[in-house]
Amino acid sequence: MKGIIFTEFIEMVESRFSVEVAEQIIEAADLPSGGSYTSLGTYSHHEVLKLVIKLSSVSGVNPADLQFVFGEYLFGRFNEVHPEFFDGVQGSFEFLSKVQEYIHVEVRKLYPEANPPTLTCKRIDDHHMELHYVSHRPFAPLAFGLIKGCGIHFGENLTIHYEPLPGTGDGTEARFHLTLEG
Repeated sequence: MKGIIFTEFIEMVESRFSVEVAEQIIEAADLPSGGSYTSLGTYSHHEVLKLVIKLSSVSGVNPADLQFVFGEYLFGRFNEVHPEFFDGVQGSFEFLSKVQEYIHVEVRKLYPEANPPTLTCKRIDDHHMELHYVSHRPFAPLAFGLIKGCGIHFGENLTIHYEPLPGTGDGTEARFHLTLEG
């Protein structure tokens, strides 16, 4: 997993909790990297999971809810770091439809070893979309937060029904039913 995810997670913890909490969870997680990340580095996704678990124990917030909050935060940061992905995009459905065939392709060009999740979008009509998420990493709650952050970014009232798929239960596969209100 690319280091930008780790550096952004630590920045979110520092801004939403405190620098002391960030230091506490890094130390408590006993990470192979020692918790020293660079945005261009590559690290095991297990490290961010350990950090989420430690943050959960410190904050009392459920780990899936922490992933969701991080996803919302991360979407806002992606807009700042990669504004080119947003050029000419009119709304969340249009943006989400471009993730697999454009954004993930560009990510692989920048980081050839990257292995982003697979997102399949099915536009039902102007107000409904179904998004299928598949990954070898258990980050469906993070994807949920990213989708919510997308709706917020575009100023849309987006209702999202999160459906973990039966038998997966580990967050590696989910379906999202999106309704654009108004």
